[in-house]
Amino acid sequence: MIKRYSNPEMARIWTETRKLQKWLEVELAVVEAWSRLGRVPETAAAEIRRRARVNTRRVAELESVSNHDVVAFIEAVSETIGPLSSFFHLGLTSSDLLDTANALRLMEAADRIKSGLEEFRVVLADQAQRHRKTLQVGRTHGIHAEPISFGLKLCGFYTETERSLERIARAREVIAYGKISGAVGTYAHLSPRLEEMVCRQLGLKSEPVSTQVVPRDRYAEYLCQLAIIGTGLERFALEIRHLQRTEVGEAAEPFGRGQKGSSAMPHKQNPILCERICGLARLLRAYCQAGLEDVALWHERDISHSSVERVVLPDATITLDYLIRLSIREAGGLRVFPERTPANLGRTGGLIYSQRLLSALVGRGLPRPQAYRLVQANALSAISAGRDFRELVRRDPEIRRHLKTKELESLFEPDYFLRHQDEIYRRVFPDTSGKQET
Repeated sequence: MIKRYSNPEMARIWTETRKLQKWLEVELAVVEAWSRLGRVPETAAAEIRRRARVNTRRVAELESVSNHDVVAFIEAVSETIGPLSSFFHLGLTSSDLLDTANALRLMEAADRIKSGLEEFRVVLADQAQRHRKTLQVGRTHGIHAEPISFGLKLCGFYTETERSLERIARAREVIAYGKISGAVGTYAHLSPRLEEMVCRQLGLKSEPVSTQVVPRDRYAEYLCQLAIIGTGLERFALEIRHLQRTEVGEAAEPFGRGQKGSSAMPHKQNPILCERICGLARLLRAYCQAGLEDVALWHERDISHSSVERVVLPDATITLDYLIRLSIREAGGLRVFPERTPANLGRTGGLIYSQRLLSALVGRGLPRPQAYRLVQANALSAISAGRDFRELVRRDPEIRRHLKTKELESLFEPDYFLRHQDEIYRRVFPDTSGKQET
């Protein structure tokens, strides 16, 4: 997947070099705060900021000996600042550095996800307007129900994407907390004032009670929001997968020039993008579970969460960003086949209009239970005998006693089911009176 990854900005957030840069950013903010509090001379703080550098290769060399990444980082940076290293990492514990830098990277990842979702939303809006009058069969339980427009179906995915944007905003907010409180979170060698100064400089809030780590319910919530967003993308992909089935054929994902669907069957055009989205969404739910398992740690902390997070945080954000890019490609290149609509609408011989017939009979004064039995008897007869429901209804003397031919025929018009669609569109796109500009 990574070799074909088309948007490397998210992956770059999680490189070793970027991690060490963020660590150094936190450390220098601490030095600056100590200087403002009078613990570190201003000239020393300025010189540390000027000279401090971190070399990824050197950190790796030192870590191979110490077997401790933060210690190796401190030693590597100390080599660049010399005697002034006595003012570096002053009063901190490893988690002050790790958790505060993690917040910065997770916020940056959330911004990338937000950007992708906004692009996806625009594509959905464009397609929803394009297919506003494209009739399709609405289905419940996989069974033909009543007519719908493909545009209205897309409006549902559009509004879900809007909720996903709200979710990623909440995720960013809940993760935007740092901690500079030292071992077991008592500030014994630091001060709450210093933490406030550092976090403010970094664009973070101070964790109210951090023990030795930022509480992991924040990470769990972040990962769960990613999983929900990914599941929304899966729902969209699953719908296209169904519509692409041979028996349906109403829509399909893009199929490029020269693309092959099967090594054995040249005719195949498989929904591989959709299936990839559905498969990878399962990983996001697994990462959510891993985040939940990390919440309960021993006492003020243990380190069981650390190894998990080194995998799930980059993988979850990169995976979701990848799913968003796939979804944009899928939605933008959708192939829709309205010519299949008449055959599919007529596949049940008019059964999809049974509720209209029921309502019309009730409107003529027939008790609802009696009207229901009358309509259902004709429907079941049509299904069991493979006959046309509309034709059976036309010949039913009891129904003809209540409904004239012209009125009966009008009940089998699909456009009736879209009569309130404009109002729904106005709800979805209120700023454009139902016409979304893209």
